Amino acid sequence: MRKVYLDNNATTRMRGEVLEAMLPYCKDIYGNASSIHQFGRPARKAIDGARADVADLLGAASAEEIIFTSGGTEADNFAIKGVVHALRSKGNHIITTAIEHQAVLNTCKFLEKEGCKVTYLSVDKHGIINLDELKRAITDKTILITIMYANNEIGTIEPIEEISKIAKEKGVYFHTDAIQAVGKLAFKVKDINADLLSMSGHKIYGPKGIGAIYIKKGTKITQQTHGGHHEMNKRAGTENVPGIVGLGKAAKLAKKEIPEEYKIKDLRDYLYKGITSNIEDVRLNGHPEKRLPNTLNISFTYLEGESIILNLDMEGIAVSTGSACTSGTLEPSHVLTAMGVDAVNTQGSVRFSLGRYNTKEDMDYVIETLPPIIKRLRTMSPLYDKK
Repeated sequence: MRKVYLDNNATTRMRGEVLEAMLPYCKDIYGNASSIHQFGRPARKAIDGARADVADLLGAASAEEIIFTSGGTEADNFAIKGVVHALRSKGNHIITTAIEHQAVLNTCKFLEKEGCKVTYLSVDKHGIINLDELKRAITDKTILITIMYANNEIGTIEPIEEISKIAKEKGVYFHTDAIQAVGKLAFKVKDINADLLSMSGHKIYGPKGIGAIYIKKGTKITQQTHGGHHEMNKRAGTENVPGIVGLGKAAKLAKKEIPEEYKIKDLRDYLYKGITSNIEDVRLNGHPEKRLPNTLNISFTYLEGESIILNLDMEGIAVSTGSACTSGTLEPSHVLTAMGVDAVNTQGSVRFSLGRYNTKEDMDYVIETLPPIIKRLRTMSPLYDKK
């Protein structure tokens, strides 16, 4: 059976070059990077090199603006809670959107219980915020705007530079969850003028369990993990040297190969054309143009997405209904719901997220395999029967 992996927004396959870079730090170079002896110094040097590579990928002014974390979720938590705790005396208002990743939404909900006020901006039918609504939401108590760069479910890209400009005009910190954008889109933090930015290793063909947060020099933030003096006194805990080295290597490769990631758009569009040419009653979710080059979210009307996924899985094809962090729940996608997608289409959504290892032959296999699955499932659907 052919195996086709189309769930790269959930996690990517780690590159061989990344694993090779990590291996020495899993076995031979095992010293604690905080130790000044001959066993610790090579580990410290490796961390410094990786920090420079991540800073280079993001276009940071200094490597010291990069703080390593356990992943994107911690980076989001650190950015939001850290700013809130640092600016308690100034205000308690946060602005975000209704379609953020759960790492942002649940952090904001937690802070609401601590007395923070949170505004959840609406989005249009494509998943894009209204900039005028953002302007109206800002008050003299607003201390942080946190809006994702690109959505993990539908791939829609937000107007980040315009959002940042509004934040700067109002003297409000701006954080962006760029976990899906890093490595896929060419940008520099100085151009988007973000104060804080989150990224994750396993979204750019690196290891799991490692991420980073960019904190612009001068940004007031309170550390969330207390202990030693690690990570410039911003995150205590012995560094994950193999993971950091892997992230650094993945970042270095990503910077050179972003143009190749853009080319995945051709495969994505080929897949979409093949699906729509052979299956009726499908709906594209997300912006038709302002979208990540690898992401295709489609609703198959009158069906349950979970049924489609399970049937594709039996044919060796891996896809998802949305975020891996919300899989297993029976709740409809909060992203599609916020976009105004009706229940029939929300339940039947499937996300195809391509990666660098996918081929045209993979797309042909999906285009051949999917139509009979949809046809069979629809014959059993009471909703389709009433069409």
